[in-house]
Amino acid sequence: MQQTQLGSLDNYRKGNIEVIKGKASHYAMSNVFEVASHAAPYEKVVVGKNLKYVIETLRAQGVSPWFCASHDEFAVALDGEIDVHFIKPSDGALVAENVEGTVKLEGEPSGQKMGFVRLRRGHQALLPAGVAYRFEARKTGVLLVQTILGSASVEKWADICIQ
Repeated sequence: MQQTQLGSLDNYRKGNIEVIKGKASHYAMSNVFEVASHAAPYEKVVVGKNLKYVIETLRAQGVSPWFCASHDEFAVALDGEIDVHFIKPSDGALVAENVEGTVKLEGEPSGQKMGFVRLRRGHQALLPAGVAYRFEARKTGVLLVQTILGSASVEKWADICIQ
């Protein structure tokens, strides 16, 4: 009987692709822990893409810059302990409605502090549209963020995919 093994930033096993038909280059496969281990803190590296929607992996280490999006986003902690702090802007929208994807903000936005959510492995948080948020890693870890491809998204397909 095989036992499920959960990976972590410090302990993961790189997978591989078993090609049954076609070429390996027609498939994409990466390990989110490996991608995060080579990323800068809070670099939003795209690891999955479906049309304009993406899944990004982030190395959660220290304190991130403030981010915002004109649409809801969703974060899942895969490793570590990460607080997500929220601010409801007081001076109008931080991101125009027609801008897709995450926008990295300059400095801390003015507005009402809304508190924070503490994420540990398997915990999830909604990152509401129009609300500024930042991550603070209490323990270095890995996040997956579901969003739309945008200016803060980094695509490194040639570097991260097994081919």
